[in-house]
Parts: sequence; C-alpha cells; structure tokens
Amino acid sequence: MDFLLSLQGVVAGYGAGDILKGVDLDISPGTVTCLIGPNGAGKSTVLKTVSGLLRPRIGLVRFKGEEINRLSPRARLLRGIVHVPQDRSLFPAMTVWDNLLMGGYVVKDQKAVRRRIDEAAAVFPICTRRAHDQAGSLSGGEQKQVELARTLVLDPGLILLDEPSIGLDPKSRHQVFASIRRLAESGRTVLLVEQNARSGLAASDFGAVLESGVVRLVATGASLLEDPEVARLYLGAGRAAAPTLSGVTPDTGRSPSTISSEGAR
Repeated sequence: MDFLLSLQGVVAGYGAGDILKGVDLDISPGTVTCLIGPNGAGKSTVLKTVSGLLRPRIGLVRFKGEEINRLSPRARLLRGIVHVPQDRSLFPAMTVWDNLLMGGYVVKDQKAVRRRIDEAAAVFPICTRRAHDQAGSLSGGEQKQVELARTLVLDPGLILLDEPSIGLDPKSRHQVFASIRRLAESGRTVLLVEQNARSGLAASDFGAVLESGVVRLVATGASLLEDPEVARLYLGAGRAAAPTLSGVTPDTGRSPSTISSEGAR
C-alpha cells in the first residue's frame, strides 16, 4: 500500500529533551486518524514534526513518498500539508470571507483561490451565511468551521488538527466533529490530536495510541472504542495505576495483532 504520510523511527523534542522516542506511523490517503494518549505523550509534537515547526533529530518523515525532513514549513505548506493549531487562528476583526481569502495568501492563481473558496463554502455553509460578519462575532464552533474551510483554499493533501474541540460546548463539539467527517467525505486526509478521545475516535477511521513518545497501538477507531484496556486507560472508564497497554511487545511497542496486520499490507 502507498501511504500518504509515513513516520519512521522519528525522534524529536525541544532543547536537549526528546519527546518522541522512535515514532512509527503510516497514514493512508482519504482517512481520518486520531492520536490519543496521556498528556505529555508527544501528540502535538507529532503534528509539529510533520508540519515542519520541529525537525526530527533521528528518523524520516515522508509525504507522498518524498522525504521532507529538511523542508521548511512554507515548503511543506506548498506541498499540501496544512496545520490548524490548537488556539483559534482567525483574524477576528476581518470578515469571514476575508479570512478565507487569507487562506490563499501563498497561492498565485487567484482564480483558483476564488474557486476553492466557493468549494469550501459548499462544504461549510457557515462561510456563506456569515460571509460579511466579523470572524470574532462567531461562536467558537463556528470559528473552528471557518478555520477548517480555510484549509481547503490550499487544496491540501493532509490536514493536521490540534485539539479541534478544545474549549467548546457540547453542541459546538458536535459541529466540529461533523465537519471533520465532511472533510473526509470530500477526499481529504486528516491527522488529529484530540483529548476528547471518545469523540475523536468516533469521528475517525483509525486511531493510534501514543504513549511515552512511541506509538503503542494502531487500530480502527471503532475497535479502540470497544477495547476495554484502551477504555480503562484513555477513555475515562476507570483509573489506571500505570499507563501501559497489556499485550504490547516490548521490543516494538506494538501489539502482535498490529504487527501481523502490517505484515499483510
């Protein structure tokens, strides 16, 4: 199988400390994958390493088969990797439509920008309904929808979402996760970090458990939701004495079932 994104033995961190300690992760095109795990496991660091905000000390990051370790964030953006940060990133005093236009700032073909904005508005109708309103007047959930719509102006191959539901009320969270599914239905590939693990996995095709800087388990989102050990450790179903997954082989950090499935691909 040809993967859109592959991380191979990635070690990365800040200063003298490594947060990622050998991350292996493959993302197939047209899928939504949710990274879950305890605070400090390195979930957001994975996104920063993929988008170029952080360079790996060891290991490889490949996008569409190309090694991108040495590429700048701008170069990765132009190749189709869009990173939506945890904090709200709209320009609050500008209109919704102008915010969408800013999404195409690096695109030279303005006709393409206009066409993509229309396509984005078709996926996210809020962009048409509130086009002339200041972005700061929108609710948190509405602003996040506009942020997601703005990514489409770059025609991305991969969208990185860091905590898209943080700080939102339940209704807004539902809107955001429905928006993520719309992105997938439009053919986009999404890698997201989400502390609300149940909602994140429910909206995802696959889930990856990140623990102590390594990926311990990869499976479908549905199967992780049904896994009692994952539920006990990460989904709020009971308290764990120590954050380790049973059945994980110590030499690889992956479960035997995961290794078998990888070998069949």
